Amino acid sequence: MRLSAMEYAVRFIRVMRISDIIDILIIAVAVYYFMMAIRGTRAVQLVRGILVAAVIYFLSGILHLDGLNYILSAIVQVAVFAIIVIFQPELRNILEHMGRFKILKILGIPLNDSVGDIEDVAANISLAAADMASTKTGALIVIERGTRLGEYMNSGTMLDADVSSELLKNIFVPNTPLHDGAVIIRGNKIITAGCVLPLTANTNLSSELGTRHRAALGLSEASDAIIVVVSEETGKISIALNGSLTRNLTAGSLEKALMKLLETNTEPNSRDTLKKIQFWKSK
Repeated sequence: MRLSAMEYAVRFIRVMRISDIIDILIIAVAVYYFMMAIRGTRAVQLVRGILVAAVIYFLSGILHLDGLNYILSAIVQVAVFAIIVIFQPELRNILEHMGRFKILKILGIPLNDSVGDIEDVAANISLAAADMASTKTGALIVIERGTRLGEYMNSGTMLDADVSSELLKNIFVPNTPLHDGAVIIRGNKIITAGCVLPLTANTNLSSELGTRHRAALGLSEASDAIIVVVSEETGKISIALNGSLTRNLTAGSLEKALMKLLETNTEPNSRDTLKKIQFWKSK
């Protein structure tokens, strides 16, 4: 006697164990965060290519296409090592993204600084950026979040000072020892200044963007940090986040964006926040 689809489903549910349900949920969550991590990167094309190759390999076995099946099986043996070498930056970003996941945030336990500290940091950075923009003083201010930036901090000069607009402006005074590098802020402290950041490998950028913007984008591609840039040529204020650059911000829109991004429950990879920055910029 043939069973209907509903009867098959009922029988399947009856034989399922609690461990099977947990197993499925864990796999579903892992796949979701994996797809979120690779979204907008070259790894998306890599995953598509792997899926296409897997389908062809499966069909070649069913259809007894022995020659094609043999070639694909030989390719698979070296493909894993090739993927690791070619897509090392993307794979590193995926692992870093997985490392940012905090179960305490789901439980509602605060992980970041107090609201008062966040407001002070956002206000001081915005005030300093606005003043430097008015005098066309170039600046590069990094705010650390989930991804630790120790390797970049080590390239600068240790300060460990409270965040203040006056100190930020003094650091970036032209022709001073630290003005060419980046300031890195952790919590409500300026940890280091004069830091060297990685440049983006993106070759499709506007010729208007100088070394500071390229360094800001480079770090935003490798971490979840917020990078504020003040252009020395135009005096325009920009934010680099997750490999994207939002330009022409005012002091007000910059402060609102920083407040939103530094909130306790803000997701590091929030594209909605980028859209809101654009909205605040236009107001």
